[in-house]
Amino acid sequence: MSTTSVTSLTSSNPDVASGVAQFLSPVVVEMTALAVNGKQAHWHVRGANFIGVHELLDAIVGRAIEWADLAAERVVALGLPVDARIQTVASATRSEPLTPGFQRSENAIVEIIRQMDTAIATVNTAIAELAEIDASSQDVAIEIGRGLEKDRWFLFAHVSES
Repeated sequence: MSTTSVTSLTSSNPDVASGVAQFLSPVVVEMTALAVNGKQAHWHVRGANFIGVHELLDAIVGRAIEWADLAAERVVALGLPVDARIQTVASATRSEPLTPGFQRSENAIVEIIRQMDTAIATVNTAIAELAEIDASSQDVAIEIGRGLEKDRWFLFAHVSES
């Protein structure tokens, strides 16, 4: 019987992969929660600026899905699984629940901004911690953070008084 060596799934160091998963998996959770809750707000927003907020929320949802995918694929590329099943996301997210039902646009925006703030805090932790673990993974977190902050700015402009 011949023996052959099994090629490693990836060339990455297992400790690096584990560290990346530790900080990007929560990003996947928060991006997935933002996508689901953003869609909920998108469907239920009301008010004079309905169409603008409705469309902006839809765009934010699309980007949150892309960012969840980006972070998840980085972890998987390093050889570890990601758990973004809805039950896992619901129990692991640090975001506060949205108010159910129809919402005035101002209220919906404030609630989504709070969700984004939670996600931004998670991403900022990933950026800081990944600096010592893996530069490519830190770049993923930086890209997500930059986009989240821009989307937050666009939403905040709808409710800012100055």
